[in-house]
Amino acid sequence: MDGFIDTIEWIAAIFVACVVTLIFVGVLLRYFFATSIPDGYDLGRMLLGILIFWGIAATSYRGTHITVDLVWSAANKNWKRYIDIFATLVLLFVVTVQTYTLFDKVVDTYRSNVLTFDLNLPTWPFFALAWIGDVSAVLLIAIRTYRLIFHPDEIHDETELKVAD
Repeated sequence: MDGFIDTIEWIAAIFVACVVTLIFVGVLLRYFFATSIPDGYDLGRMLLGILIFWGIAATSYRGTHITVDLVWSAANKNWKRYIDIFATLVLLFVVTVQTYTLFDKVVDTYRSNVLTFDLNLPTWPFFALAWIGDVSAVLLIAIRTYRLIFHPDEIHDETELKVAD
């Protein structure tokens, strides 16, 4: 299971590298050669969307996303676990609904044959990659929920490490 989780994190990292490279090359081309990458804006926008959804997958499992832990930090160990389970179930519900609605967007974009401006590339594969990242987030959050309920010792939560220090 950890290999699957690590693979998702690597995919998110690859999309970070793609976005950074696209921006860096685009800036160099504009500054030194007064030209731009064809569809650079559209590609950057869509890759950033993909990155966000894969980033949700990567951070949701590890528990390293931004949180407000005032009540959690004041609670004892049992209540912390209950709060974590409740929060993870809410996150699972929200991301599942988001995944469902994003699938509708993928299908709608495919049927509408939306293309990029310069190269006339179909945009639905970018939306599909984002959707796959969202599906990965649902799977990882479900795994996290299962582990929180049945195997809490298998959770490597960064926030738990901070409290223990």
